[in-house]
Amino acid sequence: MNDSEQSQAVLLIDDDPFALKVLSVQLEGLRPKRHNNPKLISCDKAQAALALLEKGQQQVSLVICDLQMPGMDGVEFVRNLARLHYRGGILLVSGEDNRILQATERVAKLHKLRVLGALRKPVMEAQLRRALQGMLSAAQREPEERRPRVELEDLRRAIHAHELVNHYQPKVRMTTGEVVGVEVLVRWQHREFGLVLPKWFIPMAEQFGMLDELAGVVIQNALRQSRRWVSMGRSIDIAINISMSNLGSLDFPDRLAQMAGDVGLSLNNLILEITEAQVMTDPRSQLDILARLKLKGIRLSIDDFGTGYSNLAQLRDLPFDELKIDRGFVHQAGADPSRHAILTASIGLARKFGMQTVGEGVEDRKDWHVLRQAGCDIAQGYFIAKPMLGDALSGWLEAWATRRRDLIAETSRALCPRPRSTGTDFLS
Repeated sequence: MNDSEQSQAVLLIDDDPFALKVLSVQLEGLRPKRHNNPKLISCDKAQAALALLEKGQQQVSLVICDLQMPGMDGVEFVRNLARLHYRGGILLVSGEDNRILQATERVAKLHKLRVLGALRKPVMEAQLRRALQGMLSAAQREPEERRPRVELEDLRRAIHAHELVNHYQPKVRMTTGEVVGVEVLVRWQHREFGLVLPKWFIPMAEQFGMLDELAGVVIQNALRQSRRWVSMGRSIDIAINISMSNLGSLDFPDRLAQMAGDVGLSLNNLILEITEAQVMTDPRSQLDILARLKLKGIRLSIDDFGTGYSNLAQLRDLPFDELKIDRGFVHQAGADPSRHAILTASIGLARKFGMQTVGEGVEDRKDWHVLRQAGCDIAQGYFIAKPMLGDALSGWLEAWATRRRDLIAETSRALCPRPRSTGTDFLS
């Protein structure tokens, strides 16, 4: 056993001695019986825990932290964890209401900390076990979260050297399971770092005025792929994300029509997704462009609905056909009354405006059933399919055909349970 293994520790922070004792006993009960288990360190003040971390004498793999503490509260402690670039897991516990817990969890995630959960006191051992099971999956996701060292010149080269590759995530109708379209998600096939996600290069493109050029490549590749699908007898919608800055030129609708014409494709299957959080910098010109896009048969979708600040005004003023509900209000909505309320309110609002609804972030069967019961039109997420290369869609469609039948039958039984027998229904 080396020194790094010996210095591993779990750090418990709570100003209540009894709560500390209970947590310690629960953790001891959950730990496997082996000689090199991380040791438990208890602190009754956040300042003391912070000092221990700053000294760096212990390699802390997990922090379990209360929120309501004198001197330094849990929110301040989370901020300081980010300052120290802490890379272990963090589990928040508190007797405060769920909204404060959720707000603090959100703060920690915005600081890029690995949050395992947020639990209300008293914490049950089963809850603790479920939360700590997330450490493995979080660790498995960590390599994807490491920031690749991409440079501006690399991105310029990538745009012209065909290193930007489109992936496509299917969207299915909830009542039938029918595949109605795909969302286009760009990736960078980097020579050194492999597949780079857009969050690592889109901000750079925006900062240096390269979004138009990048969007042009993504749109052209998507239109060509769509044309290949049409030639195979598959006509499905393609949804492409664009930025408000892409709407800075009045000839954008004509350029888009020209690109579609060059590959022999109709614009009727094209959806442009615009993030709701983006602000219209030139409302007169951008509304002009959006209206002309609509006149050409292109549909418009408001993306990540509920995450911005002007959503109702956007719905009122812009000619949207579709509302995409952000995954933060879809995933685990069945277990969270606040998320469920926002989900159902968003669907109801879309209906009032005559808009189709798409639920993003459907990660498991529970999400699917909750979304279906809420009356959402279309679902998208890892439970259905991960983003894939265009050539992989045919194979996935064959597998989905079987899975879809079982899922729709299961959903129908959940929505329309068989009536209980009264003892007189002889023919049932």
